[in-house]
Amino acid sequence: MSPPQSPSFAGLAARRLRTVAGATRTSRRNRHLANLLAFIAGMLNSVGFVAVSVYTSHMTGLTASVADHLVLGSMRLVGIGLEAITCFVLGAGTCAVVFNWGRRRHHEARFANVLVLEALLILAFGGLADQLTWRHRDLVFVAVLCFTMGLQNAIITKISAAQIRTTHVTGMVTDIGIELGKAAYRSRMPGQPPVVADLGKLGLLAGLVGLFFVGGVAGAAGYLALGFTVLLAPALVLLVVATPPLLVDLRGR
Repeated sequence: MSPPQSPSFAGLAARRLRTVAGATRTSRRNRHLANLLAFIAGMLNSVGFVAVSVYTSHMTGLTASVADHLVLGSMRLVGIGLEAITCFVLGAGTCAVVFNWGRRRHHEARFANVLVLEALLILAFGGLADQLTWRHRDLVFVAVLCFTMGLQNAIITKISAAQIRTTHVTGMVTDIGIELGKAAYRSRMPGQPPVVADLGKLGLLAGLVGLFFVGGVAGAAGYLALGFTVLLAPALVLLVVATPPLLVDLRGR
């Protein structure tokens, strides 16, 4: 009798790919999906800025921008900022509707359905945006990208029970600072419990910020070289990740 063979790297990767967007969640699956979405968020954010000078994931900056331009009298920029915030909220709301529809029906693809919607939006946008010649096409770009960002941030918030947000770099950097401060703290009061840093959380957050940055570099460089078609690659990756749970539901029917 031959000894059991250990699974190959390709086999392990394929198995993780099949489960990363499924209904059964673990901390490892959440981390893998968050890493992917942070990279894609960085790409979308940079493409939006290089194309139309708007950071489509940065709601804090957009809200401040609306206030500033309102005082300065730049009403078109006020309108773009309000459009961006509204579309981000609509994207998050759409995520909640799609997710709860699947959850109530006990679908394996309750999370994957949102990823499919995001992937199809990015796929259509990446394929068609360069063909749009309307003078105010930046309004379309901002609407689609902010809606997609809202979708993405809301789904990882749902998956991780509000522990991870892939577009909220301000919050992640703040938490990194907190954990570093806890690691550096040395108590001089005997009998008091030690202050312990959560190194796992620190590593997760540092990785997400790093992937957001790398995605931003890839998005900006890719847009300058290829235009909006650079977004086709992340859209296809999202579809690949979301397909296995969808197939489980289709077979069940």
